[in-house]
Amino acid sequence: MFARLLLSLVAALTLASTPSSAVDSRPDTPTTINNAKIIAVGEARSLLDTKAARFFDTRNALNFGKGHVPGASLLAYKEKSEFATDFDAAQDSFDLSKLPADKDATIIIYSHGPQGWKSYKAAVLSARAGYRNVLWMREGFAGWTAKGLPVE
Repeated sequence: MFARLLLSLVAALTLASTPSSAVDSRPDTPTTINNAKIIAVGEARSLLDTKAARFFDTRNALNFGKGHVPGASLLAYKEKSEFATDFDAAQDSFDLSKLPADKDATIIIYSHGPQGWKSYKAAVLSARAGYRNVLWMREGFAGWTAKGLPVE
């Protein structure tokens, strides 16, 4: 009985550690992006304070619900494609119709942080769709919270 309990505990701990290990094994996102601009958290904060941009969080609803940039909209990116610059967007799901109708609007896209491929891919697809002011906050929510900035 003790052995079965111990085995169950080991299995549970293994499963609990798998997601963070999987995220840690992801390659970092690129440090450049075509037809969009990478912005630092400080610049994003300035744009938030002046209401000069709309923020879109590409993480899932659970993570968004745990905290996000104030005023950000959830625009979950569901990815099945590889973590690569030449990803196959047809394998993924991203609802561009939730972005502003005005393709000149300044939009800031973010996800977890430097390993957050969802935001990179969303920024690429937004630019491909004709959005002219796509800003990618590569440091993501992790960078935002590391600076002690407000969340909702």
